[in-house]
Amino acid sequence: MGARLILAVNNSGFSLILAWRAARWTFVPSQLWRRRGMILRQMYVAGVESLPVTLIVALFIGFLLSLSAGVELARFGQQAVVGQLVAISVCREFGPFMTGLILAANVGSSMAAELGTMKVSEEIDALEVMSIDPARYLVFPRLLAMLFMTPLLTVFSDAVAIIGGGVIAGTQLNVSWAKYYQNVLEGLKLYHIYTGLLKAVVFGVTIAIVSCSEGLRTKGGAVGVGKATRSSVILCYLLILIFGYFLTALFYGKGSSSL
Repeated sequence: MGARLILAVNNSGFSLILAWRAARWTFVPSQLWRRRGMILRQMYVAGVESLPVTLIVALFIGFLLSLSAGVELARFGQQAVVGQLVAISVCREFGPFMTGLILAANVGSSMAAELGTMKVSEEIDALEVMSIDPARYLVFPRLLAMLFMTPLLTVFSDAVAIIGGGVIAGTQLNVSWAKYYQNVLEGLKLYHIYTGLLKAVVFGVTIAIVSCSEGLRTKGGAVGVGKATRSSVILCYLLILIFGYFLTALFYGKGSSSL
């Protein structure tokens, strides 16, 4: 138990130091320009390649929320407010949470596997011998890509989920499209959107740092790469849940006037 605790503390310290070493280059314009090719490539991987599955999941999340909530609300004759419930739930919680989980599985695992393979094949050691900082060369572009693409994907998933909710409301709940979207606009506030996007930023940074950290700590050849990939996804899932809870408690906890 003590050894595991020490290992967890050491791993956390490694991740925090790696985060600082990578994040500090964000404030160096010359590095942004010099690494633009890698940054754009990582944005494409994190954003464009993840967009189809994100939108499909978002659409069915919208279907599910609208149908399950609408059926219960209909018992009290209040199915017309389903738009407000779907919009707030998606923008505050489901949008960033769902996007984070998809990116952790799709992009985070890829980052861990890629850097883990470079580690066991001694490519990371070769970079250090040439006085090239792996945090700047490898982690920084991935961190920046996730920082921007996670909230952007969240915006798209929010919109698609709300549209999906409208489809179900119109076809199965006898709520007109006009009434549904009027209810969405009445219930949804900018505060709900901002807090959801802030969660997305936190989740994106977490995925990048955890995945890169696990990859750079890989040992043991191909088996080690598999273990690093698996542990990166598990850790990302756990941290997304934990950070999501604390951010929700911070923004919407007891005494909040923005509920």
